[in-house]
Amino acid sequence: MKIYTKTGDKGQTSLVGGTRVSKANIKIEAYGTVDELNSSLGIIAASHELYADFIKSIQHKLFNIGSTLAAEEDIEFELPMINAKDIVVLEKEIDRLTKLLPRLKNFILPGGSVLSANTHMARCICRRAERRVVELEDQDYVMHIQYLNRLSDYLFILSREFLRLEEKEEIIWKQD
Repeated sequence: MKIYTKTGDKGQTSLVGGTRVSKANIKIEAYGTVDELNSSLGIIAASHELYADFIKSIQHKLFNIGSTLAAEEDIEFELPMINAKDIVVLEKEIDRLTKLLPRLKNFILPGGSVLSANTHMARCICRRAERRVVELEDQDYVMHIQYLNRLSDYLFILSREFLRLEEKEEIIWKQD
C-alpha cells in the first residue's frame, strides 16, 4: 500500500465516513492538534521508562478522541469513546503524584530539564487541543474536553515529578 494517495493535493481530506472537507476545517484542526499532542507524548514515553506505560495508555485514548473528531456526524459504525472512568484514572494518578511533590508555593517556568520542558510542551499542546475541541461546540465532545482538561493537569504534575526524579530544581517565576 502506498502512503501517498494524492487526494489531498488540492487542500482537502476525507472525514471517517468519506465526506471531503477543507484541511482548514475546524474538525481537521482539532484532531490534528490531538495527533500533535500524541506525538509529543511519544517523545516523553520514549525518554523515561517509569511512566512510559501510563503515557502509552493515554496515547491510545488520544487516538480514540482523534477518531471521533475525524468522523462524520452520522457514521454507520461505532468508534471507541472516552468515558468518565478514563477521567478518573487521570485524576487518581494526579493525586498520587501530587503526594510525592513539594507543595507548590509559586508559579514555575517550564524547564529545569529537557524531559520536564518536553512535558510542559505537551501540556501546552494539550491546552490548544482542548481549545480546538471546545470550538466545535458539539455536546458529543464534552467528555473529550474534560479528558483533555484533566490531561493537561496531569502533564503539569508529571513535569514536576520528572524534576523531582532527576533531582533538579523548579524554576520559580520572578517578577522583574
